[in-house]
Amino acid sequence: MSALVKIRSERDQMSAVERRIADFILENAQLLRDYSSQQLANALGISQSSVVKFTQKLGFKGYPDLKYSIGEAIARSDNGDAAEQATQAPPGPVDGAGQLWRRKSEAEEATRLINPPGTLAAVADAIAAAGNAGKILVMGLGEDDIYARGFALKLSLLGLVAVHSFDIARMAAHVSSAAPGDLLLIFSEHGNHPALVKLGRFFREQRGRLVTITRHTSNPLRTLADLPLLVSAHDERQYVQSLLYQAVVQHLLDQIFVALCEGDDRRHALLVANLERIQQMLEP
Repeated sequence: MSALVKIRSERDQMSAVERRIADFILENAQLLRDYSSQQLANALGISQSSVVKFTQKLGFKGYPDLKYSIGEAIARSDNGDAAEQATQAPPGPVDGAGQLWRRKSEAEEATRLINPPGTLAAVADAIAAAGNAGKILVMGLGEDDIYARGFALKLSLLGLVAVHSFDIARMAAHVSSAAPGDLLLIFSEHGNHPALVKLGRFFREQRGRLVTITRHTSNPLRTLADLPLLVSAHDERQYVQSLLYQAVVQHLLDQIFVALCEGDDRRHALLVANLERIQQMLEP
């Protein structure tokens, strides 16, 4: 894993001082070779020990190792490695479709690093098991409900009936009758909405399995989850950051949906039949 990608993927978990160091490195990667740890500390108005601790927290022996790793990544980009260049280039203005796509790709790669394939497979298996032997509950508030509603529909097309709601009281009623084989999927970007936290805790008391999709931050919902899915999508411009988050969440859901389609021939056949039936109904 390259140093710059690792910094991006871990940024949301960092302290305020660590984020300042991370942002400076991401925005000035090309110039880092000219900075000693003391010069970097002076530029940011922090102590040299803060820079050293930052590098060690990322898994490097010290600042020179971090600087060497970043230098190697930049050298590979200079040698025409387009894929590397796409992921290592520091954040810049989103001045066209290509730039925005690159930023989404960076966010997707950072998110992929913190959600191993085994985690996505475990979520797909848990959803399939709940659909076969229990019930699936899907919840999201505000913009998070967009993903919840769409994913519940996709599950239904696979024959995995999902109970979706954006009403806390109604979902609490469903949770009150939950059994150990059931699954609750909660979408919550920041993972700290009091009502959703209470709902998740109540569901865990019913011995159901809780899956959450939140940002890669320390938050109550993530702590409660049996299977937390995490999103790393950062940009200093809020309107861009929102787009990155939406794109990455959708990509995570698409991966789970594909795993469910390809993991069972019966589900795949049912999906094809349902899509054909819907198409016939929509035709004039």
